[in-house]
Amino acid sequence: MPTIVHFEIPTDDLERAKRFYNELFGWKIEKYPGPMEYWMITTTDAEGKKALEGGLMQRQDPQHPITNYIDVPAIDEYAVKVENLGGKVVLPKTAVPGIGYFAVCLDTEDNIFAIWETDDSAK
Repeated sequence: MPTIVHFEIPTDDLERAKRFYNELFGWKIEKYPGPMEYWMITTTDAEGKKALEGGLMQRQDPQHPITNYIDVPAIDEYAVKVENLGGKVVLPKTAVPGIGYFAVCLDTEDNIFAIWETDDSAK
C-alpha cells in the first residue's frame, strides 16, 4: 500500500530552520550532496530506531507548503489516477538522477502532495 516515505519543509533561512528542528525534536540534519542546496533530515522513534526521513530546502514561493511524498510503484500510473479522481498533476514526472522520480500533485481539496517512484536508473 502506498505510504508517506519523505517530507519536505520549505524555509526562508536554512540555518534558522536547522537549529529550530534540531533543538526542538533532536532531528539530525545534514547537507545532501547535489546540485541544489538541500538538507536531509533523519528522525528516530521513541526507541531510537530510524524513522521517516525528510528534507529542508529553500522556499520556492511565498505559498510553498510542507510536502509529503508518497511512495508508489509507478509514477505514470498514479499520475493518471490522480487526474481521473479529480486531482491535478502540477509538476509532471521529474527525475532525481540515480534515486527515482517524483511528481507534485493537488488533491480535490487543493492540498499539495507528491508521488515518488524509487528507480536507481533515473536520469
